[in-house]
Amino acid sequence: MSDAYLQTVLIVDDDRINRTILAELLQRDCRILLAKDGASALQRAREERNIDLILLDVSMPGMDGYEVLRRLRSEPQTANIAVIFITALTDERDEERGLSLGAADYVFKPISPAIVKARVRNHLKLVAQRNELERLSERDGLTGIANRRYFDKAFDLACRHAVRSGDPLSLAMVDVDHFKEYNDHYGHGAGDEALQQVAQTLARVAGRPYDVAARYGGEEFVLLLPGLTELEPLLEKLRRAVLDLNLPHARSRTAEVVTVSSGGVVAFVSQTDKPAALLGWADKLLYRAKQQGRNRVLVWQGQKEGLFLPVGQNGTGRPPGRAT
Repeated sequence: MSDAYLQTVLIVDDDRINRTILAELLQRDCRILLAKDGASALQRAREERNIDLILLDVSMPGMDGYEVLRRLRSEPQTANIAVIFITALTDERDEERGLSLGAADYVFKPISPAIVKARVRNHLKLVAQRNELERLSERDGLTGIANRRYFDKAFDLACRHAVRSGDPLSLAMVDVDHFKEYNDHYGHGAGDEALQQVAQTLARVAGRPYDVAARYGGEEFVLLLPGLTELEPLLEKLRRAVLDLNLPHARSRTAEVVTVSSGGVVAFVSQTDKPAALLGWADKLLYRAKQQGRNRVLVWQGQKEGLFLPVGQNGTGRPPGRAT
């Protein structure tokens, strides 16, 4: 089976022989990562995005397994990784301590290969079921792309990364023009189909691994594009791609087919403690695009020395009223 379809298990043990035994036991069924101490285990857990299970030795020099687990649970990126302790400590108090810290299970040394394989298999099955439920909860039921819940989480992570790295963050709000009129004329079934086609077009345009295309609500979508500096050409490509869908819109005051308007910002968030304000600025630019006739793109290109530009400021610090 290809590694692309295997779940990932990180084996942490200061004894090379123990690491080798566990790796050989599980390598046919899992993608295996190895760490020889607590510090390297934490580093691997932070760097690898898809670790499903950690087999963690308790008694290690420097940082024991209990401390490793405590640190894993304290960081959002690693807090939910399942952990099984592999240990020679058989005292009930040691087991209670580990379970209280959040360990999923205990396996005692010397290990029984059959027991280890069975417990790893069972926990990986639970992880797969949890991941599938999580995936379904973060998909929009109509369009199949990410929903608002997923976007909010991805946006928070992208902002944190942008602050650490100094990389730019691009964000765009996209709205289907005259969508109420489309629904009124063609019916909600046709409206749903139109939204599905627009959503899939967004997903194709936002095609890099960390890009996110999400349904934000109603006929409004959002694009999150970490590290992208050339946002306007991408949004222009999206605008033309929606036109090329050639979905008739007899009630549109803009064109004979379905169109979209977009407002976007390219910003450096390292100098502000309010990166969520990016959404407000993108929304203001979307409003301007709709005011100027729809079926168009407006982008503010930020500079590294600052985040904000007085775009559409109405004197109150809030976005102005929005066109529909």
